[in-house]
Amino acid sequence: MLLILPRNFPVHFTFRWIPALATLAGLALFVYLGLWQAGKGDRLEAELAQRQTRAQLGPHRIDGTLVDAVALQDAPVTVTGQYEPEGQFFLDNRQLDGQPGLHVLTPLLIAGSSTRVLVNRGWGAWPHGRDVLPVVATPAGVVTVRGIASVPSTKKFFLMPEASSAQGKLRLRVDLPGIAAQTGQTLQPVVILQDADDAKDTLVRRWDPPENRVDKHRAYAFQWFGMALALVIFYLLASVRRRRQS
Repeated sequence: MLLILPRNFPVHFTFRWIPALATLAGLALFVYLGLWQAGKGDRLEAELAQRQTRAQLGPHRIDGTLVDAVALQDAPVTVTGQYEPEGQFFLDNRQLDGQPGLHVLTPLLIAGSSTRVLVNRGWGAWPHGRDVLPVVATPAGVVTVRGIASVPSTKKFFLMPEASSAQGKLRLRVDLPGIAAQTGQTLQPVVILQDADDAKDTLVRRWDPPENRVDKHRAYAFQWFGMALALVIFYLLASVRRRRQS
């Protein structure tokens, strides 16, 4: 809408291309960042609600049939089978209360099938520096494991190797498709985070839920939208000029 002011109006609006384009660019950026933070807050809120709902359900029993990883995320699960210690590896750069350590992951051959599922058996400290991997005993025979289903992140580390030199036993992330392709085995698309009281060993099993940062994300969104509004106001004020008196 074009606003036409009377000739005797004390101020007038001066349009200039460069300030207008700069304002539009800044406005688009601030609105985008606001929507991005608002979306992160909404997704985190849904994730926390889903986690709480699934925690109240009875445990889902995993068998040889491949599960729907998204549907099972954060759900309590149980599985029976035998550990395969020869496939065990360690997840590096895992801290607990500021102390560096590793997570111990062991494949479990699910009873009555040829399908495996990785079990994160918990955290352990580096025993003698980083030169020697820790020795972790693995339960023998048929065991029943209880825990929480987790879908590993597919995020890769920039300029970091996928595994160190310890015969591939030390890894930086859990690449389920890569492990399945390397071993030629059928692998469930989730990792079981073993319950704290599910085994008697020295490993620490403490799986903290995601931090509730919903209000913080929404506060950031409000700040970005506020900056967008402030930019528009600044542009309008800077474009208004007082008429010279004749």
